[in-house]
Amino acid sequence: QVQLVESGGGLVQPGGSLRLSCAASGSIFRISAMAWYRQAPGKQRELVAGITSGSITNYADSVKGRFTISRDNAKNTVYLQMNSLKSEDTAVYFCNLRRLTASGNEYYYWGQGTQVTVSS
Repeated sequence: QVQLVESGGGLVQPGGSLRLSCAASGSIFRISAMAWYRQAPGKQRELVAGITSGSITNYADSVKGRFTISRDNAKNTVYLQMNSLKSEDTAVYFCNLRRLTASGNEYYYWGQGTQVTVSS
């Protein structure tokens, strides 16, 4: 079983920065793709950024150039560095791990979420 624990959320002013962390339990982290999603009130959950086991990254257009996803396999941790934050970045941010088995089955694991509020 995989457990994901996010941290680093909080209240920040527009233009400020935050770094989210997600620590994963288990031994499959280094072979798994990781991602950050977010969900604002009244909106659907959306992909923010993803990183493959080989550290190839992808980003939502709304965060390109402002957010950076990275991973540290030695610490079983994925990070999301968020700069130039805007009010529209306010949401609960969720860490996600995608496990792909040898038989081709996919399993998704989620953290509990961490609140990010951008407000003056």
